[in-house]
Amino acid sequence: MRIDVLTLFPEMFEGVFGSSILGKARERGKVKLSTVNFRDFANNKHNTVDDTPYGGGGGMVLKPEPIFAAVESVIRSARVEEREGAEAEPGGEERADREEREEREEPHRESAPGEKDGRLSVEPSRSSPRIILMCPQGEPLTQAKVRELAAESHLVFICGHYEGFDERIREHLVTDELSIGDYVLTGGELPAMVVIDAVVRLLPGVLGNDQSAARDSFSDGLLEHPHYTRPPEFRGWKVPDVLLSGNHAEIDKWRRRQSLLRTAKRRPDLLRNAELTEQERRWLEEVQNGTNNEI
Repeated sequence: MRIDVLTLFPEMFEGVFGSSILGKARERGKVKLSTVNFRDFANNKHNTVDDTPYGGGGGMVLKPEPIFAAVESVIRSARVEEREGAEAEPGGEERADREEREEREEPHRESAPGEKDGRLSVEPSRSSPRIILMCPQGEPLTQAKVRELAAESHLVFICGHYEGFDERIREHLVTDELSIGDYVLTGGELPAMVVIDAVVRLLPGVLGNDQSAARDSFSDGLLEHPHYTRPPEFRGWKVPDVLLSGNHAEIDKWRRRQSLLRTAKRRPDLLRNAELTEQERRWLEEVQNGTNNEI
């Protein structure tokens, strides 16, 4: 996977991209992480990327020109890299030439208002990236959305500052708008880091144990069960006997029920869409009513 981040503050990502799981994934070649300062694409002598809003009002609005130009540059770079990689494979040069001819011969049309394709100076193709705008007005981030993005080969994140974006960026450039919560931050950099971390850890081979991601909270619509490790007793607090029993069927049953209980207590809203069996729903209702003490 390739991930590019458009930001005015690329230095904010240096520590995040070079540390922990992201740093290891980068070293192993599981993901390519890059930042682009879209101020470098400003088309004026002062390199300004924002301007006052039409109609008046406070704050400054990010201009469309540098952001469109930065995204187009990233897409061109990704296609060159993709083509060079394809040519290096057996029979790849011939295949790359054929795909390039197909893209050139495909008739171009102007898009209707509101459509994404045809608005970039770089023609859309089968390998066009998901272009993600981080903003408070976006779709709330969920684990389902993270899994969807993890299936892509190229993601481009746009991180803004100031009052907001020129609306034409939303209408004619981005494919997704994402929010990490109902609050406002100084810019889109921290939210982008959150999304990137969540996506990269789902890529095959990134985590030491692929089951770790499969059992995370929200992976099946529920919160995760409790975890314990050595020592078996600490300051009088003991690890549940079932976890020491070696009976994996009973352990799985205990973990599932703990997950149900924790979700019911802390995030009952998640249960509405969770995939539960009738037996699980009945058991949970009995426990909550006090008619079943079997945990």
